[in-house]
Amino acid sequence: MTMPYADGNGPLIPKPELTLSALRQAVATVAPSRLPEFFEDLQKAFVRAGDEDSVVPIRMFYRQWGVVVEIERHPETARRLHTAEQALSSPDPDVRERAVREAAEIVRAAHHEVAGG
Repeated sequence: MTMPYADGNGPLIPKPELTLSALRQAVATVAPSRLPEFFEDLQKAFVRAGDEDSVVPIRMFYRQWGVVVEIERHPETARRLHTAEQALSSPDPDVRERAVREAAEIVRAAHHEVAGG
């Protein structure tokens, strides 16, 4: 399963399962600078799950980080997303509009892949 925006070299790692250990390892490999954010989001998800007496926040955490990994494991896709994110601060409204569309397309495709393609 590949993203439609992957470069010709393919993904850096195989698509991980949506489990804590698989996602933690994947984030450590493709986006190690985001590990603190990963653990902070994990803690928040477990606190919220306890407060709500529901596993939904934990499932949402897995899905959220599955999407992050799906994007980051494809270097060209990640580059395109990060470029679009930077363009959001452009003073040119046309540039911002294109950036929003680009980012939305990438994130939507990643959600689709994480949901089973």
